[in-house]
Amino acid sequence: MDLIEWFSKMENTKPLALVIFFVTFVAIVLYVFTGKKRKARFESYKDIPFQDDERESKESEKGKHNG
Repeated sequence: MDLIEWFSKMENTKPLALVIFFVTFVAIVLYVFTGKKRKARFESYKDIPFQDDERESKESEKGKHNG
């Protein structure tokens, strides 16, 4: 029961939340920047927004030639 009371006090939960979020952030950063296969996959993802633009421009050019 003392543990529940300890968590209910604001001065105890803020440092605990800080530690949890910091550990989570470090884990995400390590996950993203380690591993060669993952790095190559993420590098290919950087062009995704431009691929949609290229596809739309090709479709509009086809429409101009067909119409």
